[in-house]
Order: sequence, then structure tokens, then C-alpha cells
Amino acid sequence: MTKRYDRIYAVVRQIPVGQVATYGQVAELAGLIGKPRLVGYALYRVTDADEVPWHRVINAKGEVSHALSRNGSDYLQRVLLEDEGVVFNAKGKVNLATYRWRPTPDQRQTALDPLILKPVDDGDSPQP
Repeated sequence: MTKRYDRIYAVVRQIPVGQVATYGQVAELAGLIGKPRLVGYALYRVTDADEVPWHRVINAKGEVSHALSRNGSDYLQRVLLEDEGVVFNAKGKVNLATYRWRPTPDQRQTALDPLILKPVDDGDSPQP
């Protein structure tokens, strides 16, 4: 697991039951602005042992992102969210105004405290 993934998982672990966050929101909170796809890649690699509530992260349209590579887990994601009380409309969307997680400044800090935020090497910087 990379430091960037650790930061993503720390944020996702803070999302309360019955609430959701978007990939972009998680990226921003993890200090990875502009990297929502990285959040998706990180969550794809989560195992049950990681205890990361991956299902609480959805796309910016309020939808579960469907992909063949997820082997049906996109349907599982919806079921898990519905079990937590998240309601989908007839078009399969979650009302983000109602269910989006809005962390307090203290919650933001708590999520990342164990990681001692340092700049993340995105691979684009020259190595010394």
C-alpha cells in the first residue's frame, strides 16, 4: 500500500454510516486534489481485512460507478448503502444534498493525524 492509498483509506474510514462522499471529495480531503481516479484505484484494491467502507464513496453525479472489472461489486455497493439507509431515486442516484458527508474541521484533522501530512510524491517530480 502506498502513502497515498493510506491517506485515502484514512479519509474513507471517517465517513459515517448512512452518508456518502464522492471520489473527488475524498481526494481533496486526502490532500490529493485533482486525483479522484486514484481514489477509485485505491478502493478497488480494498479487502475485507482492511476495514475500509469503500461502498460509501460514489461519483459526483450521486451514482454508483459501474465497471465490468468490479465483478458485480457495484450492485453490492448499492445494497450496502441501502442497508445503511441511503435512498436511491428511480434513476439510481443518491441525493448528495441529503446524504453527502460534510466533515467538520476536527473530523478532517482526525482522519489524517495518524499519517502526519507531508507532500505526496505524485511521480511527476524529478528525483534528487
